[in-house]
Amino acid sequence: MAELTMTEQDIVNAICMYAAKNYPVQPEDVEVELAYDEEVFSAEAVIQGETYSLTSFQMIQAIRLWIEEVVQEDPFAAGIRLLFDRNEGIIASIH
Repeated sequence: MAELTMTEQDIVNAICMYAAKNYPVQPEDVEVELAYDEEVFSAEAVIQGETYSLTSFQMIQAIRLWIEEVVQEDPFAAGIRLLFDRNEGIIASIH
């Protein structure tokens, strides 16, 4: 797989897809907020009025789903690193 930088919006979209796959909702019905604190990445997803916390591991799972469904590549052949960029926010480096 070619190296790819995933934007913060793409990560949010991936989490929405991940939530829709695991809960009976559409991706557009999920609200996501990403967080970074002292080198720890996390996210909160609001699904049907309930707030769910996602760990960095779950965020990576969501990114793997995005790689498989959007990029149409093998999600397990990709190395994924979450990064914080002062200008771009939370991004993912995929190689």
